[in-house]
Amino acid sequence: MIDLIHINKYYKSEEETLHVLKDINLHVSPGEMIAVMGPSGSGKSTLINLLGFIDRKFEGEYLFEGESLLTSSDDKLSKIRNQTVGFVFQNFSLIENNTVYENVELPLLYNGYGFHQTKERVMQALEKVGLADKAGKHPKQLSGGQQQRVAIARALINKPKFLIADEPTGALDTHTSEDIMNLLVDLNKEDGATIILVTHDPELVPYCSRLISIRDGAIIEDKELAR
Repeated sequence: MIDLIHINKYYKSEEETLHVLKDINLHVSPGEMIAVMGPSGSGKSTLINLLGFIDRKFEGEYLFEGESLLTSSDDKLSKIRNQTVGFVFQNFSLIENNTVYENVELPLLYNGYGFHQTKERVMQALEKVGLADKAGKHPKQLSGGQQQRVAIARALINKPKFLIADEPTGALDTHTSEDIMNLLVDLNKEDGATIILVTHDPELVPYCSRLISIRDGAIIEDKELAR
């Protein structure tokens, strides 16, 4: 599905050039659940911005399903991003004034669906994360774990090819973290969702089928995991 070939990324300022990704070679197959681990400043965020089609200023080649998207226009790229990748963030990134239903519905509306076409999809997504009964609530009426479930439903709504979960349990207690990780594992095993999980928490690694360790902008380990 994804091939990164000799990727290098630099940040340039007037004083210096920072080499933030160093000769990254990475292959992601459909249905994998991969942990990307590394300390703060290791290049994890830069790597996921690149994987999620947010950052396109790099050297090397990014092939998605065999096609290079580097020459795509910004409009085409944002359409591909909206249809191809779902994002789950540490801070949930929900719109406080919108209901749970409206938060989950939003990516469909961006994708050109009319309001009359969205109900079945939204309710299916909420059912999948166990929150069909919370559709009319607002985020502040929910627990942290429930808010993260809403964020996962929103990430799934366009049936993306892969999910990027960036520290998805970082703001949650241990018990709630386990619930969220078990939900992600179910999505991976039962629905075949491809998940790239970015974390600095070693306790999340055993939930995954592969571990990629990154340090100082380079992949220092890439191994299969038994789970």
